[in-house]
Amino acid sequence: MRKGYRGLVPAVHSKRVAGSIDRLRRSQRAARQARGAIALLTFCSWTLGDSVAPAYAQEKFPSKVVRILTTVPGQNHDWGARVMANELSNRWPHRAIVENRGTISVEYTAREALPDGHTMLFYGAYVWLQPLLRKVSWDPITDLTPVGLAMSSPTILVVHPSLPVKSVKELIALARSRPGELNYSAGGGGSTPHIAAELFNHLNKVRIERVLYKGSGGAMIGLLTGEVQVMFSALGPGLAHVKSGKVRALAVSSPKRSALVPDLPPVADVVPGFSAESALGFFVPAKTPAPIVAALNRDINAALKAIDPKVFVNAGIEVIGGTPEDFVNFIKADMARMAPVIKGAGFGA
Repeated sequence: MRKGYRGLVPAVHSKRVAGSIDRLRRSQRAARQARGAIALLTFCSWTLGDSVAPAYAQEKFPSKVVRILTTVPGQNHDWGARVMANELSNRWPHRAIVENRGTISVEYTAREALPDGHTMLFYGAYVWLQPLLRKVSWDPITDLTPVGLAMSSPTILVVHPSLPVKSVKELIALARSRPGELNYSAGGGGSTPHIAAELFNHLNKVRIERVLYKGSGGAMIGLLTGEVQVMFSALGPGLAHVKSGKVRALAVSSPKRSALVPDLPPVADVVPGFSAESALGFFVPAKTPAPIVAALNRDINAALKAIDPKVFVNAGIEVIGGTPEDFVNFIKADMARMAPVIKGAGFGA
C-alpha cells in the first residue's frame, strides 16, 4: 500500500508542474498582448493625437471658469463679450465671465495667460493693426491663436448738424476748401474709427485733423458738443444720436450697403476702395492645444446661432462665425490691405 502511494507522488507532482508552466505561459502571453496594446495606444497618441488623447481632453473642458478679456465698458467689444459669455455659460459646466481690462488685455493674453483655453481675448482690429502703427509686444498670429471671427459692425460717418454738408461729396469738397480746419474725434489710436478717418483722409487727399479721446463715449461727446465736426461712429451708439437729430449721418463704412442701415449709402460709392468695419473675434494664447481651440470654436459658433438674431440687429451687429483658419486669413488680408495705406498716410498711434 505504501509502495503504491509512493508511486503516485511523481505523477501528481508532474501534473502540478505542468499546470504551473501552462499558467505561466498564459500569463506571459497576456503580458505580451497588454504591452502591444499599450504600444499601439502610445503610437496613436503620438501620430493621431487629435483623435485619441484630445477626445478625453475635450470631454474635460472647461474645467473651471473661463475669463473673457476685452475693452472698457460701453463699447461693442464689451457688449458682444457679455452676450457671448451669457450664452456660453448656458452651455458649459462652468461660467464664462467678462473682465474689462482695456488694451492691456491684448498683451496679457499674449504674454502672461496660461494656454489652457480658460482665458480668451475678445477684441477687434486693434490686435492686428496696432503692430502696423507702432512697436508692440505681440504678434497677432504667432503670439496669439485666433479662435474665430464672431461679429462685425460697420461704422457710420456722422457730422455735427452745424456743418453745412449732407453727403460724402460735400464733406470732401468742404475739407479741401478748408484744409486743417475740420476735426474728427476717435476713441483711441489704432481703433476702427481712427483707422477709418485716416483712410478717408488718405484716399481723398484731405486733412481733417485728429482729436483723440479716452474711449468712444468721450469721442461722441466731443462731436455732440461741437468740439469736433466729424466722426466715424460705431453703428449702435451713432444711430441713437442720428434718430434724435443730434448728429447727421452721411454714409456707412462697409464696402456695400448694409442690411443694418439700408438707407445709408456706402462711402465707397464716392471713394472707391474705402472699407472700415469693426470686426470682433476671439483669441487664446499661442500654444493652446488644437483640440481646445477646436472645441472653443465649435461652442462659439453654436452660441452665435442660438442667440436671437434680433439681439444683434438691434445693436447694429452682423453675425459672422467661421473657422479659426477663416479668421487667420481675414487678419492677414486686412493687414496686407491696410499696411500701404498706413505707411502712405504717415500716421502713428
